Amino acid sequence: MPLLQVRDLRIAFQNEEVVKGISFNLDLGEKLALVGESGSGKSVTALSFVKLLEGARVSGRVLWTAQDADTLHPEATDAPQTHDLVKLSERELVNIRGQDIAFVFQEPMTALNPLMTAGDQIAEVLEVKRGMSRAEAWHEAVELLKLTGIPEPVRRASAYPHQLSGGQRQRVMIAMALACRPRLLVADEPTTALDVSLRTQILDLLNDLQKRFGMAVLLITHDLQTVRRFADHVLVMEKGEIVESGTVQTVLTTPQHPYTQRLINSQPPRDVVPASDDAPVCMQAKDLRVSYPIRRAGWRGWLGGDTFVAVHGANFTLRAGQTLGVIGESGSGKTTLALAALGLMPCAGTLQIDGTPWQGQAALDLPLRRKVQVVFQDPFSSLSPRMNVRELVQEGLTLHMPGLDDLGRLRRILVALAAVGLTETEFPGLLQRYPHEFSGGQRQRLAIARALVIEPQVLVLDEPTSALDASTQLQVLQLLQKLQRQRGLSYLLITHDVSVIRAMAHHVLVMHAGAVVETGAVDQILNQPQAPYTKILVGAEA
Repeated sequence: MPLLQVRDLRIAFQNEEVVKGISFNLDLGEKLALVGESGSGKSVTALSFVKLLEGARVSGRVLWTAQDADTLHPEATDAPQTHDLVKLSERELVNIRGQDIAFVFQEPMTALNPLMTAGDQIAEVLEVKRGMSRAEAWHEAVELLKLTGIPEPVRRASAYPHQLSGGQRQRVMIAMALACRPRLLVADEPTTALDVSLRTQILDLLNDLQKRFGMAVLLITHDLQTVRRFADHVLVMEKGEIVESGTVQTVLTTPQHPYTQRLINSQPPRDVVPASDDAPVCMQAKDLRVSYPIRRAGWRGWLGGDTFVAVHGANFTLRAGQTLGVIGESGSGKTTLALAALGLMPCAGTLQIDGTPWQGQAALDLPLRRKVQVVFQDPFSSLSPRMNVRELVQEGLTLHMPGLDDLGRLRRILVALAAVGLTETEFPGLLQRYPHEFSGGQRQRLAIARALVIEPQVLVLDEPTSALDASTQLQVLQLLQKLQRQRGLSYLLITHDVSVIRAMAHHVLVMHAGAVVETGAVDQILNQPQAPYTKILVGAEA
């Protein structure tokens, strides 16, 4: 008997049905991938199993058969019990949430409590769900961290989420999920925000733990490469319906449905103007060095601190109409390099914008800030939820072009929004809408419009597509390519995705542990890498 049987599951919010009568089985020990774009209904499907959807109407059947590997043995005498999760009360679901069905979410920084250490958060689960004493729970929490491969688990157990890297935070989430030895682990985009090598490590870890504990894994993702590496079977969802299903090999090799074919063929094509070595220099760094003071623990802190060097002597030149791609793992120093380029991080060496260095004083740096703007990874976090579209886009105009009248500001706002494909025709009442009323790709377009409205020379793009699904990523990259051709923009592109570098960059800077290990033209770096670390990054794309 399957561990989970979903039958004619329907989910609606108000009058809109977002999941439309889907059915599938999941066996104990199986690795099933649920694939689709943002808004396809894959996450709400999983959350509905344990009624974590506020304000949703759920109908159909979700049959849960609480079984272990032993109960499937032919000689087993106790038949496993089956419950319809849709009909269970909140009180009855308490014993299933976390204990039988556990979740690993996409962004551990928001899922973890910032006021509790990693060890305390895992121990809390053990105390509540398994009735352990405080000492027993802490010991088990350290063992779980050790199981997930975190180095120095005793020390990491006493660390807060902000003191851990992205990969370490995701391992803490996995340790919490495994605390009660669940029969089903739901991994909701567990590797989307991670770089290539960390993504591989987390997938290998989940694969190893799945085999060790014999649990089922439901992997929710938009990344087909992740599906290929991990899953046994795949369900493809579009607009709340399962449009294709089968083994990973069959579906991804010979897709039948047009939507599946579109997902598989959504790799971003290269469509950029060839770089000119004679174009004016927009940004230049020579021997750029960024360091942080570190306070020593205990009484040694009174004797002085240490220094952590985040960027060691970086050199680069960015010319008009060019894209310089900076690639590396989490913690390699690429985002620190971007912050220094934006004048938001003190640095040693030389960093000039249009021949002028940052002064570190707001009034003196204001003219440079108009020339360099930034687009962040997650527009939902970078856009104020309290400001509507007009207020968000005109904020830069108010600061950098105070002489504009209302009509002049409105004209520039509408031009910037139209340039990124946001118009009143498609979105009635556009200027009065708020960020939560748009999809992820539309919010990123809004963030780009916000940067474009003051007509900068350089855009610093910090992981601009890593939080987006494949087809939305393709749309945003094509938009950026079009804007560069039309406006002659220069991009400092920070990413961990080799395919984005391949599609966008003219030149590449490869960073590892704060140092530039290789630099050159994109074809040279990606097709004939010399540094061992670059070879690992490029090889992980295959």
